[in-house]
Amino acid sequence: MAVHFETALLPDGWASNVRVEIADGRFAAVERDAQARVGDERVTVALPGVCNVHSHGFQRGMAGLTEYRGPDADNFWSWRELMYRFVARMTPADLEAITAQAYVEMIESGFTRVAEFHYVHHDPAGKPYANPAETAASVASAASSAGIGLTLLPVFYAHGGFGGAPPNEGQRRFVTGVDAFARLLEACRKVVASLPQAIVGVAPHSLRAVTPEELAQVEVLAGAGPIHIHAAEQIKEVEDCVAWSGARPVQWLLDHAAVDERWCLIHATHMEPAEISRLAASGAVAGFCPVTEANLGDGISPAAPYIREKGSFGIGTDSNVLISVSEELRQLEYGQRLRDRARNVVAGDGANSTGRTLFEGAIRGGARATGQGIDAGTGIARGASADFFSLNRDAASFVSRSGDALIDSFVFGGARDAIDGVWCGGHKRVTQGRHHARPTIELNYRKALTRLL
Repeated sequence: MAVHFETALLPDGWASNVRVEIADGRFAAVERDAQARVGDERVTVALPGVCNVHSHGFQRGMAGLTEYRGPDADNFWSWRELMYRFVARMTPADLEAITAQAYVEMIESGFTRVAEFHYVHHDPAGKPYANPAETAASVASAASSAGIGLTLLPVFYAHGGFGGAPPNEGQRRFVTGVDAFARLLEACRKVVASLPQAIVGVAPHSLRAVTPEELAQVEVLAGAGPIHIHAAEQIKEVEDCVAWSGARPVQWLLDHAAVDERWCLIHATHMEPAEISRLAASGAVAGFCPVTEANLGDGISPAAPYIREKGSFGIGTDSNVLISVSEELRQLEYGQRLRDRARNVVAGDGANSTGRTLFEGAIRGGARATGQGIDAGTGIARGASADFFSLNRDAASFVSRSGDALIDSFVFGGARDAIDGVWCGGHKRVTQGRHHARPTIELNYRKALTRLL
């Protein structure tokens, strides 16, 4: 198949009259200054798809249910208890229905691949399923029905706190030992084998959920796949890590783990200047989730200084309280503005577009974090996955815009009708802003939530 773009953002900038040929889910050819041919689909403005570096798909069903203040101060830890109660009753079918809805909304917003940080492994009583990848199969099925690219990250979760503390009752569906995790990982690889361009990595949950010895073992199990870990999301986590080890979470990882291009440190919200510089130099990706970090009151990430140090970053939707490429990028920049009391902070020095700086950084870092290679994320380029979306040129937010102003208006203009079409792996999943499978997937989502709630 072939698509003709009137305007497209290519790796080296904007280009006009770009014709792409797609085969086996990838760009087989990218031709500039080309005329459209008979049978080509025509697109006015094309942008590369974005990778979502961090998702807990099932948490989409909780959106709006935790915004009621209790008798005590609310924070991440009180929110976590509510999450445990929600997850306690979910069946694999419920998990699939809710996750598929989240994936539909991701695609409609411009996400074309998701890194699913999947930790609900056992039945509601905490007993392993006969198939260790029972719930992972639900995630894979959700990705297949929505048509999103999947990087599956089965989570190793063994403890309830730093130093190997025993897990609590709310974590019974998550916990596993290293040997059982190795079997789970192998089963996950089989589960996704039939999905196009699927990737499997590992996710040691956090330093409070794994011991140093377990972390080293899980890292070996990853092979060449990506390694994701929560790090320095909350102040209490940092304080507890210092009390346990004498070091902050990011500092400890850089000192004791082989952190490199395979790694993605999710959140990295609370870092000192030395940690920022070292993480940027390591080649790892910082997985910022600004909407969730704001919703949970985690704090504001040091994105601007980290990006100035040439650090790689991606964006994730985490708890999926709100799913949107533009919202995540906008919140990332606005957090920096609120902290620094300045404008266009992430863009750095010079006459740079803030929207384009954010967008291209998220593409590059997202591709690396989801296991597509250090040099992947080149977007609309020969050999890359055919993941892209088209802007609705008739949207009011894009009147008289061109070039980088289109991206700035997409990120900061807030247009609900900004995206027209979305292609994942060469397959068109969205037309006129609506996912082709939304009616069926949303019906299943409604049924699942009605039963659960």
